[in-house]
Amino acid sequence: MSATEITVTGNVVASPTRVRTQNGAVTNFRVASTERRYDAATGTYVDGSSFFVDVECWNELGANVASSVSKGDPVVVRGLLRTEEWENEKGRGSRPRIRARAVGLDLSRGTAEFRKTQRSTTAAPPVQEAVDEALREALDGTPEDEMDGRDYSGPSEPLYELDPDSSAGGTAHGALPEPALH
Repeated sequence: MSATEITVTGNVVASPTRVRTQNGAVTNFRVASTERRYDAATGTYVDGSSFFVDVECWNELGANVASSVSKGDPVVVRGLLRTEEWENEKGRGSRPRIRARAVGLDLSRGTAEFRKTQRSTTAAPPVQEAVDEALREALDGTPEDEMDGRDYSGPSEPLYELDPDSSAGGTAHGALPEPALH
């Protein structure tokens, strides 16, 4: 049987909590995803029903979530959907749970500043060494210092020029150019 993958957008309704277990560290939080629909009778958008789901994030993802996500934040969660079941004195119960593979802030509802986590500088695993060697061969002798941080080989041109005299750090008109809409 294959796993059920799901993507849920919603708001964090319970602050993330981090716990260490014998299997590693896990961060748990709860998300509410509320349907929004247009009501033609009133001419406004109205809330529909809400779907609540628990989310578990293991190891490094969990550490990043614990330090980046707070109650009330709009998030996008992608992972494997499972049903958690239990039995107690009140009877049997169940609820959905997502084992997250990725969690991000929903940038359609605000802005964020991303900081890449620093990884330890250990020796590259053999598979990575083989990929690096294949990449060096594909670059056909291009010096590494010319390719640092690039995933293509070709002429490079700036998208726009910054005006060094502008206090806003933008273009000659003092603002960054608007993105093109296609």
